[in-house]
Amino acid sequence: MALRALWLLRHDPAAGGAVLFSRRYPTVELRAEAFNGSARVPIPSDSAFLEALLLELKLEDEHLFVEHRDTCTRISHSCVHSVSTAAGELWPVLAFRKSGLIYACVPLVEGGLEPRPALLTVRGLSQGLALLLGIMDYVSPSRKNEAELSSKVGQLRTLLIQACPLGTPLNTNIRGLSSSFEDIQEMPADKEQPAWRSSSYKGKPQVNVCIAEKVKCMQYDQRDVVDTWQVYGAVNCKCDIEGAAPNVTLSLTLPSNAPPLQDIVVHHCVTSVDPAMLLSTSAEPLHDSVYNGPYKFPFIPPSDSFDLCYYTSQVPVPPILGCYQLVEEGSQIKITVNLKLHESIKNSFEYCEARIPFFNRGSIAQLEHKVSYGQLDLFREKSLLVWVIGQKFPKSLEVSLTATLSFGTAGKEHPTDYVCTGNTAYVKLYFRIPDFTLTGCYVDQHSVQIFVPGKPKITASRELISSDYYIWNSKAPAPMVFKPLLD
Repeated sequence: MALRALWLLRHDPAAGGAVLFSRRYPTVELRAEAFNGSARVPIPSDSAFLEALLLELKLEDEHLFVEHRDTCTRISHSCVHSVSTAAGELWPVLAFRKSGLIYACVPLVEGGLEPRPALLTVRGLSQGLALLLGIMDYVSPSRKNEAELSSKVGQLRTLLIQACPLGTPLNTNIRGLSSSFEDIQEMPADKEQPAWRSSSYKGKPQVNVCIAEKVKCMQYDQRDVVDTWQVYGAVNCKCDIEGAAPNVTLSLTLPSNAPPLQDIVVHHCVTSVDPAMLLSTSAEPLHDSVYNGPYKFPFIPPSDSFDLCYYTSQVPVPPILGCYQLVEEGSQIKITVNLKLHESIKNSFEYCEARIPFFNRGSIAQLEHKVSYGQLDLFREKSLLVWVIGQKFPKSLEVSLTATLSFGTAGKEHPTDYVCTGNTAYVKLYFRIPDFTLTGCYVDQHSVQIFVPGKPKITASRELISSDYYIWNSKAPAPMVFKPLLD
């Protein structure tokens, strides 16, 4: 869905026509060459297009019979036109007239032009119409005020950079974009202020830092399949500090026995880092020469919240170890789920639950179960069991669930999955541990340096969240893209 060109035209019966604004998109034109081939008609010059469109809309020479326009075979009740140019018939041209102004564009046809495709199949028509209506809504209130109209037309090019970058309409609310554009403060005269600090803060300095780590995991409990897990973190900052270009230095700290941070990517506001920090990658095995700190980031913060850096780490164990077994016995299914919280993990959750879906079966007809801890919720029509473990594991750090289920007849309304066929099934864990990271990474509030007057208020927090944490049925084939070789 893209536009080859668009125009804002004016027509006055006494003064004639004029081009107020035009915009062409060369990259879309290259796509038109590829899609349309030899049938493509190039976009004419603005003056030639204006003349041809006025003739097509019967705003010029309307009292004369023009065969290509007035023949009975070309009766049209839509605002999609075929405009006759020196190079041929330019189609489709979306154009309509409102209060003396003409709004027009040429959508890209992503396919052949011979024979002409049905209008409903040209996806750019609806987007083009929405964009033209947005421009009309923005321009029309000022059509009686020449100075205001000129000012708005002058801003169109800037607004269309946001609304229709590279010819692709993304935001058709031009008036809303204009309001945002007018609210942006002018860049201050202070040459030291970087472009990403769009506004100045007034008040007591304060810094909020949050380290959010997510852990992905695939556990199979099979001898010939390797379990995998990955930790990746983001350090989010919000710095309310006075000054055009305040300097802040933040350090990440790790326990002495923790694996190093790797694959570090920093925000563009960071002024300098040790190059060795950025070269450490998880694609290589850990060894003594791997960079292991310090992780110091001097930066000039943006005005809004931002992610200072991202990282990964090769932690030795996943936070929760699990085993899932599902077997069929006649018309029934028996499942066993065992979970164990690793002793190094903080036993304090905001929430922790295991969801056990059953695909390609009917609704759950009967259920007998036993849980050693927590409670089991049944969602019959969704063919889903939710084991709510709660905010803590027991002192043993181990919990278990056994259940026997039977199902009704499968129907279209029941959940299906192309991977989970036969007995291939999984348990998915959802949990969040506040004030904890799997890597042990934290921000020492005393290490945050702010070079501005006054004592700043510094708040630091951290959290560990599950993300795609799966435990697969060990009694069925494991779904894998490839099978790694075992040492």
